[in-house]
Amino acid sequence: MSSETNVSPALAAERYEGPIALALLYLAAMERRDLDAAGRLVSDDAAFVFPGGVRRRDIKAIAEGSSGRYRSIAKHVERCDSCEGPDGRTVVYVLGSLYGGWPDGTAFSGIRFIDRFEIAGGTIRTQDVWNDSAEARLAAQAADSS
Repeated sequence: MSSETNVSPALAAERYEGPIALALLYLAAMERRDLDAAGRLVSDDAAFVFPGGVRRRDIKAIAEGSSGRYRSIAKHVERCDSCEGPDGRTVVYVLGSLYGGWPDGTAFSGIRFIDRFEIAGGTIRTQDVWNDSAEARLAAQAADSS
């Protein structure tokens, strides 16, 4: 299943049901820092992997980890894809762009991201995160120094 949007995770979730909606509801809860709501959508043994191989197993640790990287961060969802596996798991891909502010308050936008979720039994089992934020920061620093 694939569909294109270009909206916040919360608005995108209204267009779906099942595993894609679950992944988008999780992203929306994390974006508004509703850690209790996000925590209800993940399994007790969920694993999260972020750029640079950073691993987290706890929703609170995810929020704390991003607080040092961003002053604020949000997502525009451009596309969602899913495929069901024979083992009862569904893999969901959410693609789009990040926007927000760096720790120094400088705004950013247009940074590509992909989130890959494995969902089974109505909960998120894994999330793998890829984005170009490090490259965007390096480019901004190079522009500032020239």
